[in-house]
Amino acid sequence: MCTVIGRKQEIAELTRRYESGRAEFIAVYGRRRVGKTFLINEVLGDSMVFHHTGLSPYDRKRKVSLKTQLQNFQFSLIRHGMEGIEQPKSWMEAFFLLEQLLDRLDNGSRQVVFIDELPWMDTPRSGFLTALESFWNGWGCSRHNLCFVICGSATSWMLDNIINNKGGLYGRLTCEMKLSPFTLLETEQFFMNRNIDMSRYNIIQAYMILGGIPFYLDCFNPSYSLAQNIDTLFFNRKAKLGDEFDRLFNSIFDNAADCMKIIRCLGRRHAGYGREMIACETGISPNGDFTKLLKALIASDFVTRYIPWGNAGNEEYYKLSDCFCWFWLHFKEKLEISEQDYWSHHMKEPEITSWRGIAFEEVCLQHIQQIKMALQIAGVASQESSLIVSGDNDTEGMQIDLLIDRADDVVNVCEMKFSKSNYVITKSYADKLMRHIDQLERTQPNKKYHLTFVTVNPIERNAYSDIVKSSITSDELFR
Repeated sequence: MCTVIGRKQEIAELTRRYESGRAEFIAVYGRRRVGKTFLINEVLGDSMVFHHTGLSPYDRKRKVSLKTQLQNFQFSLIRHGMEGIEQPKSWMEAFFLLEQLLDRLDNGSRQVVFIDELPWMDTPRSGFLTALESFWNGWGCSRHNLCFVICGSATSWMLDNIINNKGGLYGRLTCEMKLSPFTLLETEQFFMNRNIDMSRYNIIQAYMILGGIPFYLDCFNPSYSLAQNIDTLFFNRKAKLGDEFDRLFNSIFDNAADCMKIIRCLGRRHAGYGREMIACETGISPNGDFTKLLKALIASDFVTRYIPWGNAGNEEYYKLSDCFCWFWLHFKEKLEISEQDYWSHHMKEPEITSWRGIAFEEVCLQHIQQIKMALQIAGVASQESSLIVSGDNDTEGMQIDLLIDRADDVVNVCEMKFSKSNYVITKSYADKLMRHIDQLERTQPNKKYHLTFVTVNPIERNAYSDIVKSSITSDELFR
């Protein structure tokens, strides 16, 4: 088995299910490129007696027909030892042939059956779900040596049709597993494993652009600098990720156009919008299908849902939380960069510098647990949120991207600052922060407010740094 970075809990759970001695029906889902197939192959590959992957509708530039999907399944059956069979005419027949193959190969040992990208196989009016239900309920669930693993990047399909199934597959899963992107620590371990020598300062910048997506990180050339790698991946004439945004959404969402509308809408404002505003901005009717879109984007780690701090009505907000999408929308769509060596030539210019500030905030928001550990409040229950107050003639506007509202009536008011040198708090900035604290105290006077800084390097000690109650550096995010 290759070295698997992170995924300790997932490996332990897959191993436990494999060794259970009973029929297992396991569903693995998560954002595309996050490493689902790699994990399953590495943990269970040695005992795999059948492996099939559905055909992508996007990669073929057209809708793949039922006939083509069945032909592909036939080839997988032949590849695994079933000779002399004709192409099945339905999924019922296809799964029956799979039963026959597994019967033939059964020697009493554990049989792992892995079907990858299962949602792609469910073409319109194909009867696929009915056949899958028949396969498991009528045959598979009674095979104590069968470990049936399905996988899908189309999270909306996986959630609606498998995990939250209300029909014949209701309650049939023995294990569901969502695979999430790497943390900063896992990203660092991944680079070390690939012999990519990079400082933590640059690892954070790589994370700002690519998130913790293993497939993207694996595209790095160890002999290139960070800037050279970013140019190669995004801005060169034959950039490896040059069309990744469209491919990403079209390959996992049936209604990819609406999903991309929502993502582009949320990309205009770091704190996000409420449901009604999103519907208004995108022109999508706020009905049940709209709710499913939002849930699918959340399940795929593109979007985060939260309640703004102090919101008495408990209105939920949705914000874009995928680093890759933030980067793409800003540099590939908004600025429409065409210069092939853009990142190498403009690293110190204001456009990239200002973007880094917002991107670092997003990295911090994805490592709140590490921040709490560093502040020694990991065991304290808390609710994390953002705050936006519009200014007027009487009130100064303010935006705080992270407030940690703790059960012990303390609120950590977090400022995240990305700079290569020690961060210097100026008098004007200190005055502004204290006005924000005063506003918060007037809003909810029964709480204590601790100004907290998360910076790359320590805060420079000066006449104004004492306003900070607690501070941590980005090294703590690598816990």
